[in-house]
Amino acid sequence: MVREKDADRSVRGKQGHQLGPEAKDPTRAVVIVPVLTRQPRGDDDSSRPRLSRSADARHDEAVGLASAIDLNPVHTAVVTVTDPRPATLLGSGKVAEFADIVKERKAELVIVDHPLTPVQQRNLEKELNAKVLDRTGLILEIFGERARTKEGTLQVELAHLNYQKGRLVRSWTHLERQRGGAGFLGGPGETQIESDRRILQDKITKLKHELETVRRTRDLHRAKRKKVPFPVVATVGYTNAGKSTLFNRMTGAGVLAEDMLFATLDPTLRRVRLPHGTPIILSDTVGFISDLPTHLVAAFRATLEEVVEADLVLHLRDISDPDTAAQAEDVERILGDLGVDAADTGRVIEVWNKIDLLDEGNRERLLAESAGGKAPPVAISAATGEGIDALKALIETRVSGELETMTVTLSPAQLGQVDWLYRNGDVVSRADNEDGSVTISLTATHSARQEIESRLHRKTGS
Repeated sequence: MVREKDADRSVRGKQGHQLGPEAKDPTRAVVIVPVLTRQPRGDDDSSRPRLSRSADARHDEAVGLASAIDLNPVHTAVVTVTDPRPATLLGSGKVAEFADIVKERKAELVIVDHPLTPVQQRNLEKELNAKVLDRTGLILEIFGERARTKEGTLQVELAHLNYQKGRLVRSWTHLERQRGGAGFLGGPGETQIESDRRILQDKITKLKHELETVRRTRDLHRAKRKKVPFPVVATVGYTNAGKSTLFNRMTGAGVLAEDMLFATLDPTLRRVRLPHGTPIILSDTVGFISDLPTHLVAAFRATLEEVVEADLVLHLRDISDPDTAAQAEDVERILGDLGVDAADTGRVIEVWNKIDLLDEGNRERLLAESAGGKAPPVAISAATGEGIDALKALIETRVSGELETMTVTLSPAQLGQVDWLYRNGDVVSRADNEDGSVTISLTATHSARQEIESRLHRKTGS
């Protein structure tokens, strides 16, 4: 089965901006989405999500990935593959068909939304007469364009070199050259492919050392935060779930938030004060995606450690997406690889975003289905602000304990603490006594109560 769609979006760039007359036209690309009815031999099905993603969703995601780096998808197709070929993945008939399409559409690039072996990539490039990128290579290209900080650049470069290391196949003439080896006793010397591999390995080793320095610096910063200490809350989720929009809503920051896959890559941390005064550090992390390359996860280990070390994790889901369950399973699997148990409701809060995009019937049905659970998800709209107050209240309860009612009496010498009480609790009543003391009744979190008692150096009653 083949479902095809032609498109020509060379008039506009990926963010909808009109391209000027001198702007370079986006690269013309053909996007192929193979849907395998069975996995190739030796493929471990247990490592794959149990929930299958629809072909339409995979198609839309592949086109979104291509558009995220200014590619112009001039032709897209979903292809059912019943017998994956070791040499080309696709059957010879389909390869010939796409070769004609590439030639007709004058495409310079072919995107195959599936992992390809080095041999498959080489053979497809030869048959299609165009550059071929698989899903892993495309994600790496996007990450390379999105990285802004030195750490992000190093991590992407390391992942890219590890990817390239496995792609050194004898497809070009220069790889057959030999160098070194003088006379008869010197032997044939080092082949060019061995030299290329050695140079890559040297670069990889150097990058790992630089990233280790970054990791140590991050550990120092984390240690300083623990001395304050502020609880760390990390947001995770499938790419385009709305993490950056939620981050901006809660912090007032100006992090890039667009309807685009991997709109942000480098992690951002901001201090947030919750309704009852509890300060937290909110962390915005890179979005996850299905079939995220293993070496990419390894390269971003330093960044993802913010999730591992977080006191609380917000698992943000785009509840309006038809494939939200499959996306959630992808995220949970990656969290499991990092050592975070997504089923730990004491540490992980499931947040349903984009609730405003659901019609009233679907919204009521979903909320009713989730209400009976032990830890029901929090329904929000990061775009409109709906449900944000309830989310903040739940975060504060998790990191600081349930709210408690207490009454304190401050002597004239302790009146400097009044302002702190107003900022870190909800004052119910205040009475100014004749002896100059002040009696205040308030509700505060358990940790705030302990801080109040510590400040006043005496135990208060509730």
